[in-house]
Amino acid sequence: MEYQGLEYSREYEMLIFYIGDHIGTRRVDFFVEEKVMVELKAVVQLEDIPIAQAINYLEAYGLDIGLLINFGTTSLEFKRVSKPKTIKLKSRRHFTIIAISIILKIIV
Repeated sequence: MEYQGLEYSREYEMLIFYIGDHIGTRRVDFFVEEKVMVELKAVVQLEDIPIAQAINYLEAYGLDIGLLINFGTTSLEFKRVSKPKTIKLKSRRHFTIIAISIILKIIV
C-alpha cells in the first residue's frame, strides 16, 4: 500500500457504538484511507460467517465498504463487502409492491 501512495493503519483499534453509546472496541486488520476496512483470513473457503461478520463490522464502524482477503487457498481469494441497502417504505402498500416485484424477478 505504501508503494501505491495509500495511507493505512495496521491493527487499527476502532470504537464500536450502538445507538450513540460506546459499547466496545475492535481491531481491524487494516484501515485504508480512513474509508475502507480490510480483514485478512486464512481459511479453506470464505463462507457466510466471516462475510456476515465483516458486514456487521461495517455497520458498527459506520463505514460503507470493506474487503475480505483470504490467504488460505491455493490462489488468493477476495470479496468486496458493503452495508446492505436500506429501503424507506412509504406505506404497507409500497412494501407489498416491492415484495411482489422481487418475487417476480426470482421466478422469471
